[in-house]
Amino acid sequence: MSSQTRKRGILQDKKRSIPKDNGEQINAVDSVKRQCPDRARRHVAALILARGGSKGIVLKNIKMLAGIPLVGWTLRAAIDANVFDSVWVSTDHDEIEKVAKSFGAQVHRRSPEVSKDSSSSLETIQEFLRLHKEIDVICNIQATSPCLQPFHVKEALEMITLHGYDSVFSVVRKHHFRWEEVKKGSGNHTRPLNLDPTNRPRRQDWDGELCENGSLYFTTKDVVVNKGSLQGGVVGYYEMKPEYSVDIDVDIDWPVAEQRVLRYGYFGQVTPEVVRLMFCSISGCLTDGNILMSASGEEMVSIQYRDTQGLRMLQEEKVEVVLLQSSLDPLSQELADKLSKRTGCQVLQVGERPLNDLQSFVEQRKLEWKDVAYMGSDRADVNCLNLAGLSAVPGDAPEVVLNAAKYTCHKDGGAGAVREFSEHILLQRQKAESALKQDRIDSCSK
Repeated sequence: MSSQTRKRGILQDKKRSIPKDNGEQINAVDSVKRQCPDRARRHVAALILARGGSKGIVLKNIKMLAGIPLVGWTLRAAIDANVFDSVWVSTDHDEIEKVAKSFGAQVHRRSPEVSKDSSSSLETIQEFLRLHKEIDVICNIQATSPCLQPFHVKEALEMITLHGYDSVFSVVRKHHFRWEEVKKGSGNHTRPLNLDPTNRPRRQDWDGELCENGSLYFTTKDVVVNKGSLQGGVVGYYEMKPEYSVDIDVDIDWPVAEQRVLRYGYFGQVTPEVVRLMFCSISGCLTDGNILMSASGEEMVSIQYRDTQGLRMLQEEKVEVVLLQSSLDPLSQELADKLSKRTGCQVLQVGERPLNDLQSFVEQRKLEWKDVAYMGSDRADVNCLNLAGLSAVPGDAPEVVLNAAKYTCHKDGGAGAVREFSEHILLQRQKAESALKQDRIDSCSK
């Protein structure tokens, strides 16, 4: 089976040939393209359904997964794909609305009629399209598919805009032998559904079966509104690799999904391996924010050994680490010197707006903010957190900075958050290096 065939499929009843005027044959897809010369001008929208009443995991759609709310993973991929005229979240919950807007999405407040446990995705999408008549093509992206990548969205949409499909859905190839279910007490016996037990194929000799993975469903408005379906007209599938096919329904899925998304999730447009410099606030990140003073006036701070080891791990990988002390809450010079000696990092004092002090520092090293990792814990850090290629806050950071960071640590400030973010930076570097190595292998094999 060719790679093109493995990636894209079309229902057999749509493959019938239609005569061209010159006697040649064209298929149904070519016919659709001729009939719709203006298809590229259609309004294409992404819609993520995120109801607040999840029964399996309470408020699952905004529960933190590997540092960001679950729905944030798919929103980031959809927005960075740069193929949608609008990106929406359909919800009935105030907190989900708040998170959706913080990631740059528009919000559709669904009606009570389609917010019930029994409400279907199709009913919710139909309501949305009735209220937004400007939309011609809708992409329903599942919030619980956190490993979705921008290139998945782009390639699937091209099947609609360039190749004439009316609906495209994502699938994953599985090698599962299926058997018929038998009800207890029925007296019946099971039988194989997709194999011959006397001639069981080896995995490498069997192509497996294509199964929906629920990540995305592209569909024209006509199919949804007039045909009452998410898969109709000229139907095609878009095959995703198994590592990107992650779904979360119950609590037991969460730790598995978290490990998968750390390796295969989409962390933004910045290439992770370009990080060459890390800024880390001392107060609230490296420490818990407390400064202890003795009766004699001596100042003390508590620093966890694991955090200092995390900083050394970065330095060993040639990442310069600069610790930031705020002029609003300064350490004594003696304490700052001891901290610098202990960690091997330069300690830099910054004012009320750290960005003003750090911009020249970044430029002097001939870097851009996409090359920088930043860890902060307070309102003053928001601009730097937004600009940095990789950014993080401790788990106990105030809400005002949570939405500015690309990663929220499980650990609190002074209790392992710096080590956690250091490991995250190094993991992203390994991921990027692995991808670069694969690209080289692929280019050499052509």
